[in-house]
Amino acid sequence: MSTGRLVVGVTGASGAIYAQRFLIHATKHFSEILLMMSEQAFQVAATELGVAPDRDSWSTKEWLREEYPQIKLLSPKNFFTPPASGSYRHDGMVIVPCSMGAAGRIANGISDDLLTRSADVCLKEGRKLILVPREMPWNLIMLRNLTQLAEAGATILPACPAWYYKPKTIEDLADTVVARILQSLGVDQQIVPQWMAD
Repeated sequence: MSTGRLVVGVTGASGAIYAQRFLIHATKHFSEILLMMSEQAFQVAATELGVAPDRDSWSTKEWLREEYPQIKLLSPKNFFTPPASGSYRHDGMVIVPCSMGAAGRIANGISDDLLTRSADVCLKEGRKLILVPREMPWNLIMLRNLTQLAEAGATILPACPAWYYKPKTIEDLADTVVARILQSLGVDQQIVPQWMAD
């Protein structure tokens, strides 16, 4: 396991399985994961996965199938937490899945909660920021917001699963996206082999 720190945001966009699978795999590479989830993210997880974490009695056991003490849930309105400050050093931030509402607020500098403030800090400090949108199709406003984010230094990594690995389960399919997120963070992941690598 790495001794690195990772910041993760989960919004209310569809695709809760991407957050679930990413967090499970990220725990193998990061010793501290600071997690922020919107209220809608809890609702979507419950709807799509049949299980969701409980903010009041935080535990990863049911949602991620085991306890991961290195994952710490932060309050979305508490700006007195490490990721809200540029002085807090970490290895990057991933927003998975990323709603177009969150992307639009970040693109336009609207830091109205801890997630958008943390993303804003990444951009101003030149740190890795990866957004994983799942919405489709994209309208012109969405395209312009994502272009603006890319121009500001963010990585836009749409949740487009790869089929050429012949995934056999929904989890396998989601993991093809998770593997690309980890690679974008500079992690030497072992989930999906490099295509045509010797």
